[in-house]
Order: sequence, then structure tokens, then C-alpha cells
Amino acid sequence: MSRGASSRGTTTRGKAIRLTRRGRIVLGVTGAVVAGAAVAVPLLSLAGRAAASDTLVIPEGWRASQIYDAVDKALALPAGSTKSSLGTADLKLPGDAGGNPEGYLFPATYPLEKDATPQSVLRFMVDTANKRFGGAPVAAGAQRDAMNGYQAVTIASIVQAEAVGKADMGKVARVVLNRLQRGMPLQMDSTLNYALNRSTLNTTVSDTRIENPYNSYQRMGLPPTPIDNPGVDALRAALNPTPGNWLYFVTVKRGDTRFTADYAEHQRNVADFNAAQNSKAQRSPQVSRPPR
Repeated sequence: MSRGASSRGTTTRGKAIRLTRRGRIVLGVTGAVVAGAAVAVPLLSLAGRAAASDTLVIPEGWRASQIYDAVDKALALPAGSTKSSLGTADLKLPGDAGGNPEGYLFPATYPLEKDATPQSVLRFMVDTANKRFGGAPVAAGAQRDAMNGYQAVTIASIVQAEAVGKADMGKVARVVLNRLQRGMPLQMDSTLNYALNRSTLNTTVSDTRIENPYNSYQRMGLPPTPIDNPGVDALRAALNPTPGNWLYFVTVKRGDTRFTADYAEHQRNVADFNAAQNSKAQRSPQVSRPPR
């Protein structure tokens, strides 16, 4: 579960199995969370700097680093200004967040007034997230799976990163829960990509050996924070995962994501993915290693 929790990683280690999304590694977590949508919200403004834009659009799944850059551009500020403002923004974050707003910069379209500041923009994003993450249904869903709200948002962020579309989100969330409940490491490319500040389908064996708290190949349980800012569909999927016993999945091509509880079947699905990639003369990703 979240950093420092005694239940993180579970009591018995299962097989270290590599899951794959687009022919690559995937993983597991625990999850539940939220309601709401990417809605337009009025943005509070506090100081006197003219905005270069009238609105700020934050897509689902953006990382905090991307959002900081977007706010800088929208407010016509030097690069790094928004990130530097975190210490003075007075953000109402969960204690587990440790002051890091990742996961709580709610995706929406924010109208900007001419005197908006980085602090006011970030504060309103977090306040919007708290309104959507703090309701009774979210709390009840999290409690049902023995987690807190911050852990739920973390799971939703992984679902957002790993699922190709809305239709697969519930199944991805179920894979996450199933693996955690069986004491399996999460082993997800998306957490490694976050650690390395990149977005790629090509994860190497050396990548999986890096020393980093977000390396879910080397560490059990959830990453220490969310890995992006999830949208409402990912949150709902984490809160109400699709029933199933799946432990693996791979997206062979868009619209064809295959879920299974059988490792041999999963390897066949991975082979189909590699064949599809090769037919497009694209670099084939690394095939999943056998369980250890």
C-alpha cells in the first residue's frame, strides 16, 4: 500500500511474473476512487500578472511536471516558475502526499483570469480534486479494499497509464488488485517510465534493475506516490474493478487487449504482439521473462 504501511508488499512472495500491456511489462496495485469529470471550473486569481491564455486545459493522465510547464506557458512565466511556487501555494494535500501534488492536479479545463498566479492555479486544481476524491462513495470503495484515499488515487494513476481505453480500465484495475492480493510484485513499465521521466514501450532488463522507489520490479507494493493525474474513468475503474481472476494482460493492437490468469496463454499473447509489431517493421519489445 502507501509508503511505510506494514501491509505493503504482502506477507508471502508470489512468483515474480512480468505482465505486459503492449507486449511489455505490466503490474498490480490496490485500488479505488472517485467521481467527477473533466469539467470546466472557475479559477481563482490572486496576484497581478497578465495571462497569455484565457484557459488552461489539463488532459487526463498528465504528470505534474507536464502541468507545471503548461501553467508556466499559460501565464507567460519563465520555465520552472510554477514548480518553484509549490512551497507557497498552501495546497490541501493528504498527509501521505508529503507535499507532492502528483495525482491531485485534477484534469479539467480551467478558465484563467488575467491576475491568476501559479499558486492560485495549483490550489484550485487540488481543491477540485479534493471535492471529487473526498466523497462518501470513494471512502466506502477504498475501505472495501482495505486502503485509504491516497492509495486509491495511486492505483487510478496506474490504471490511467496502463489501459489503452476506457473499456479496459476495469480489467486493468482487477489485475492490479489480484496481483497485490497474491503477493506478486507490480512490475509495471509505467512506474519505470515515471522514475526515468520518459514515456516509452521499450523497457530493457537493465531498466528493471535500477535503484528507484518507483521500480516496481525491485520493490513490492504500490509506488510511493501516484504516477500521473488520473481522470474520472480511471478513478471509477479503480473503485469498481471488473470481476475476474486475471493476472496478466497485453495489448496486441488497439482494440485487442488480452487478459488471462494463465502464464502460458499470456506468453502466446505476447508472441502475437511481437508478430504484429514485426509486421509493421517496428522494433519488437522485450518478451516477458518466465516467472522466477
